[in-house]
Amino acid sequence: MSFASSKKDPNEENGTEIVYDKVKLADIPKFSDLNQEVMAFVDKCTWMDKYGVDWCITSLGFVMVYVALVCMQSSNPLTFCLGVFIYGYCFQMFSVRCAHSSVHNALCESRTLNRIWGYFFGDLCGSFSSDVGYDIHIRIHHPHTNIIGLGDSSSWKVSFLPALFYMYCAPLLLPLMSVPVSIKELWGQWMKMARYCTLMMIGIAINLILLMKISGFSFIGACFCIHVSRALLSIPYIHVNIFQHIGLPMYSRDHRPKKIYQMSTGVLNLPRNPFLDYTFGHAIISAHVEHHLFPHMSDNMCLMIKPIVSQFLRKNDLPYNEDNYLSRMWHFTVKYRELMVNAPPITHFVGIQ
Repeated sequence: MSFASSKKDPNEENGTEIVYDKVKLADIPKFSDLNQEVMAFVDKCTWMDKYGVDWCITSLGFVMVYVALVCMQSSNPLTFCLGVFIYGYCFQMFSVRCAHSSVHNALCESRTLNRIWGYFFGDLCGSFSSDVGYDIHIRIHHPHTNIIGLGDSSSWKVSFLPALFYMYCAPLLLPLMSVPVSIKELWGQWMKMARYCTLMMIGIAINLILLMKISGFSFIGACFCIHVSRALLSIPYIHVNIFQHIGLPMYSRDHRPKKIYQMSTGVLNLPRNPFLDYTFGHAIISAHVEHHLFPHMSDNMCLMIKPIVSQFLRKNDLPYNEDNYLSRMWHFTVKYRELMVNAPPITHFVGIQ
């Protein structure tokens, strides 16, 4: 269907590698055809399929928070460490999986309720502004996935850090960055900043009170526990955010393909992994391609439409990118300079009539 050749373009001043992807426009399937198939399936699904399953998982998360607090009362080191781990797991579930779904209006049918839940899971539980998340993720990343200078995931690159430190140490500092990054992005939007700061401080205060009153921590101990628990899964969080876009075709603003081609070439799924799926969500892990094609669908629905989407793309000779976590981790560790430091190759999409 497509012909791609990699060579240097003499017109590029910075020497960036250019990849020409020559595609017959008539061979690209219409997104409307895929949308029709998916919507026909969705219409047959129940509320439980669309939202109920995800809310059952979220409700279990609230129960597990209490279990974690009780475990951290224990003088047994294993039980205590288990409590810290569960606490960190629930933090990621709320601040990533639930906050991500809420900004996509995928937690429930009401946009107003989704917005309220976004403030709860993002600002209050996660200490990261849902308004900033909306601007960066919804307005930029999704419509401009892998478009250089827009949704190319470059915000995750810290080119001055060495490979091993970036991949396996720097993410542990991520919990300390959420507040300053939010304030920086909200600077000048004083009402939004006031709302964020208020909810963020209430959230931190609630965590401190729970840890001090139920688990018996001192104030300093509670602060340390919050950071440790939030940092526990920050390494896989950074990993999945770079694994699923960086290293795949990236297009210039002037040579961007149609949506279905852009998403099928520029997005990758990791395989089913119960631990990662229920921490970060199917939409971020094993159904990321589906999520980028149908961003308003809940985690469970993204998983349910996988067979339809994968069959449609493969039937029409479009890529359906998949790779496992360890393979991507090794790939990024070995090719860190090429993928995370140097400018990525730019794919010039050449549509042939």
